Amino acid sequence: MIGENVCLLFPALAEIKARRAGHLSGGEQQMLTIGRALMGKPELLLLDEPTEGLAPLIVRSLEEQILKLKATGMSILLSEQNVRSALKMVDRIYVIDNGWIRFEGSVSELEADREIMKKYLMV
Repeated sequence: MIGENVCLLFPALAEIKARRAGHLSGGEQQMLTIGRALMGKPELLLLDEPTEGLAPLIVRSLEEQILKLKATGMSILLSEQNVRSALKMVDRIYVIDNGWIRFEGSVSELEADREIMKKYLMV
């Protein structure tokens, strides 16, 4: 996924390509960051809290694009504190607390474990 393909994934980038990165909104900066990472044709994409500080509408759009990347077969490692968002995008979950893995499993296994959800995820 390079060049114009990144702009297909994030059409807003094509519209703002003349603007400096420091003049972009948080969502635009996040799209640019992911787009730049994709230019290197990675086998694994590491995303560290991609929804942090973004408006709900931008979060939904970013989730859709991440799901499109996932559908291409790209492996994605997502570190995210927005539990509701993360649960929409992942296959496997690891809940880490103070450096210890407190839970490992699928979304359905996590949702069935009310104790873990309440204790670590406050859901």
